[in-house]
Order: sequence, then C-alpha cells, then structure tokens
Amino acid sequence: MNRFHRIAFCVLASLIIPSLAMSDEPTPAEWAQARVQDGLVKPLAQVENKSFSRSRPPPRERRVRITQETTSLDKNKRAFVPFAIDVRFGFGATEWHENDIVGCAYVASGKLFVKRGEVYRPAAFLLGKNADPVPDVCQAVDAARS
Repeated sequence: MNRFHRIAFCVLASLIIPSLAMSDEPTPAEWAQARVQDGLVKPLAQVENKSFSRSRPPPRERRVRITQETTSLDKNKRAFVPFAIDVRFGFGATEWHENDIVGCAYVASGKLFVKRGEVYRPAAFLLGKNADPVPDVCQAVDAARS
C-alpha cells in the first residue's frame, strides 16, 4: 500500500467511525425510559418487596411511557422529558391503570421528579425519603414566550 492509499484510508476511516459512534447515542426518549426504569421503577419494586403495610398491594407490573418524544425546557431553560408509569395489579389482570405516577427526567442532571397533587417532588419521595416540593420543575415554557 503506497502512502497515498494509507492517507486516503485514514481519512475515510476517520469519517466513518465518528458517524458510527453518534448513531449509538440514545434519543432523549430512550435515555429517559432507561433512567426512569433504573432510577425509579426498580427501586420501587425493591422497597415494596421488603415492606408489609396496609396500603394498596404493590402492582404486579409497571411500564414506563415517555409522553413526549422530544425534550422540553422549563423556565430556567433546563431540558427535561416527561414520563408516566402505568401499573397492572393481580395475576389475571390485563387492564393497565395509566398515569399511576407522572413526572419528568432532567437530561443534564438525570434527576427525576414526580407529581403529587399539584406539586412536583424529587422521586426519592416515593421511596420514603423526606423531599419538599420543588417549584418550576417539569413545567414546559412556551418557546415563543421565552
């Protein structure tokens, strides 16, 4: 292989390799799906399996739905992806109960927030941690107004 061919090969390889790496990047929706699964659904299942209480029985199954494929910006211009968690109870149950938990995942920090009543709290709230409401999270601001 002469010098010209080696240079041409290196240039061609440098053009192909970055494009392959970029194609492996998850979309915001894919990232949020995995983040909610690992950061909320799995820990909830672990907590529920260890505790006995008089509250409702734990769901047999949970599914994460990303309710918007693209990111939104809050008033502080932080990107987030809204999600919902649906549940199914009992072994014979086929009906999903939608929006059992709703919230959002922040892209830069990975923080998860869940809605309770009219306020959003850190998702750790559902795991028994004391967490105060956080203002201005998970609320999209109209791009035309900002």
